[in-house]
Amino acid sequence: MTETLPSTLSTAAPPVACLRQTTRRYGDVVALDRVDLALAAGQLTALLGPNGAGKTTAVRLLLGLLRPTSGKAELFGRSPQERAARERVGVMLQISGVPPTLTVREHVHLFSAYYPSPLTLHETLERAGLSEVAHRRFGDLSGGQQQRLMFALAICGNPDALFLDEPTAGLDVEGRRAFWIEIRRLIAHGRSILLTTHYLEEADALADRIVVLHQGRIVADGTPATIKQRTAGRRIRCVTSLPPARLEQLPGVRAIQPDRDGFVLLTTTAETTARALLQLDPTISDLEITTARLEDAFLSLTSVSETASASQDVHA
Repeated sequence: MTETLPSTLSTAAPPVACLRQTTRRYGDVVALDRVDLALAAGQLTALLGPNGAGKTTAVRLLLGLLRPTSGKAELFGRSPQERAARERVGVMLQISGVPPTLTVREHVHLFSAYYPSPLTLHETLERAGLSEVAHRRFGDLSGGQQQRLMFALAICGNPDALFLDEPTAGLDVEGRRAFWIEIRRLIAHGRSILLTTHYLEEADALADRIVVLHQGRIVADGTPATIKQRTAGRRIRCVTSLPPARLEQLPGVRAIQPDRDGFVLLTTTAETTARALLQLDPTISDLEITTARLEDAFLSLTSVSETASASQDVHA
C-alpha cells in the first residue's frame, strides 16, 4: 500500500491553481483519475511520475489547454481559459515552436507585449543568461541556449506563477546550476512554481513540496524529507548470500535493488532490518546504512503502485 499524505486541498489560503476531483480521458484511456491537487502560493511544487503517469495532462488542464472530462480546474480562482488568469502565468513547455529567424532580443520583446507589466528586456535577458547572445537568431543558438530562451519567454511577463515542464533538459551542469539559482530567487520573491522534471536531484534540491503521480493518481504528497522518510526511510547496501526473495521478506524492507556484487535495501526500519540481516547471514560484508535518496523513494512508490495494480487486475 502506498504512503499518501493528507489531501492537497486546503482551506487555509486560496490556491494559485487547483484540480478538484478531476478526471481526464482520452477515449478509453484514463490519464487522470479523480485527482485533487492545489498549488500553494509562494512555493515550488515538483510534480513527478514515470512517463505516462499523467503529469503533462495535469499541467495542460491547469493551463486551460485541455478541459476535464469531469471535475474542475481553476487558475487564480478563475477558469484557466480566462485572460485575467492567463496574464498572471508564465509557461515553459517541452514542445514549443518559435520562428528560427528571429533573434533572442526580438523573441523576448514580442512575448513581453502580451503581458500588462512585463520585466524590462535587459532584466529578462540577464536573468536567463542570454545577454551575450541577444542579437543571435534562435536557429543559430545551441540547444542549451534555446532552452534558456524558452525560460526567458516564461519569465518575461513578470508572472505570479510559473509552470515549468522539464526546464533543464539539454542544459549542461553549469547551466542547470545557474537555473537553480534563478528559481530560488523567484521563490524568495514570492513567485509560485509548478515544476515537472525527470532529474530527481533537481526536485530534491528545489522543491518545497513533491507530488508523485502514477497511473493517473496521486500516490504521495509531502516535503522531500517526508516522502523519503515515509516511503524508503533508509538505504542499506550489503554483499550477502541471501536470495532476493528472502531479502524482500525482511522487516521494514520496501524494495530491493541489485547493486554491483550486492544489494540495496530500502527500509523504513533500518536497525531492525540490519539485525535481521546479521542473524540470517553471519558472513554479510560491506554493510552500509545511509539516508534514502529521493530516487529511492520514487522507485519504491512506483514499484509498489505497479504491484498493487497488478494484484488488483489478477483478482478483479
